[in-house]
Amino acid sequence: MAAQLSDDELSAALAGDPSGFSAVYTVISPAVLGYFRARGVDDAEALTQDVFVDVLPKLANVTGGHSGLRTFIFSVAHARLVDHRRRAERTPQLSEYDPLDDTRYAASAEDEVLGSLGGIADSLSRLNEEQREVLVLRIVADLSIEQVARIMDKTPGAIKQLQRRGLNALRELVTEKDHAAS
Repeated sequence: MAAQLSDDELSAALAGDPSGFSAVYTVISPAVLGYFRARGVDDAEALTQDVFVDVLPKLANVTGGHSGLRTFIFSVAHARLVDHRRRAERTPQLSEYDPLDDTRYAASAEDEVLGSLGGIADSLSRLNEEQREVLVLRIVADLSIEQVARIMDKTPGAIKQLQRRGLNALRELVTEKDHAAS
């Protein structure tokens, strides 16, 4: 289960108190960052900052307590991801960067951990877009089926179906890799 704000922190945030916003950022930003990284965003930190810049002036209008706040923040994150992808599609790619050709590169601890997760990212990339989105929102962002349904503008039944199909597809991919390795 993801970290949770205290009721006092939530009340302070919704009342516009800077310490409340700080608590919201501290507790929820790691999940937003993980969501963007799992979706392959090249500058996940910058996009996470953009989300919270958008969220700050709108906190007073959030309803639904803890669940409503997480749903609101991930709705904004989802919209920023869509905007980011659209902007990337319109931006011409001048040249491809190959880190293997860059001798200045030294792997950081974060790169090594993310590299060890490469198999997961590869498997996720083989799912269809909606299955991948549902699994990332459910597992990385730790959102409920109802919250994901609101974010993706689908019914809870459709989200359950996408999640089930995505997990089954991942299971088959892992089984294929295990058989290939044997």
